[in-house]
Amino acid sequence: MKIRWLGHSAFVLTSSSGIKVLTDPYESGSYEGAVGYKPITEAVQVVTSSHSHEDHYCLDGLPEGFECITTPGKHDASGISVEGIKTYHDTTKGKDRGRNIIYVIEIDSIRVCHLGDLGHELSDDQIGAIGKVDVLLTPVGGLFTIGPREALGIMRTLSPAVTIPMHFKTEALGFPIKPVEDFLSLAGEIERPGATEIEIEKDEMGSGRIVVLDHEL
Repeated sequence: MKIRWLGHSAFVLTSSSGIKVLTDPYESGSYEGAVGYKPITEAVQVVTSSHSHEDHYCLDGLPEGFECITTPGKHDASGISVEGIKTYHDTTKGKDRGRNIIYVIEIDSIRVCHLGDLGHELSDDQIGAIGKVDVLLTPVGGLFTIGPREALGIMRTLSPAVTIPMHFKTEALGFPIKPVEDFLSLAGEIERPGATEIEIEKDEMGSGRIVVLDHEL
């Protein structure tokens, strides 16, 4: 499986058979230009969106022919297993920013957990619903989501083979959130391949890896 970071919380996960899953597609230029990543125009078969905010849900510009998943529960799309788990965008059970959906996406027998805009620590029930995680895609920027310390705690709880940070301050993002370095200063040894994409094989994932990708767009 290949994992490519477009920017913010948007990734393209590509199976060995060529099926592409796009997570949390943002609207380029939204929030008065604060979302400065370039538009997403790639053809994919499946789209998942954790919530309806403009930086996590935009289908404009995507070629037709995809299935969009926006609800909790179990889904089968283009032969890909996707399970959504209800969580919140804040620490007040949605009163401030609404709900959030965590997605566990299984591709090539690899379980990828995309936390979306998770805004709180996970309950035991939510941890149980997520189950085994091979690859964790976690926000680390804080303010609107969990921050570096909360992300580190969730990473240690879920114990993925590979963790890839997302939703942090970059030169293309005008939100007043923390840069990835704040998370990395707590996390220990990391990998920076200097690339937008990583390829992961089930039997060669390693253990406890933290990989920081460059954004493509």
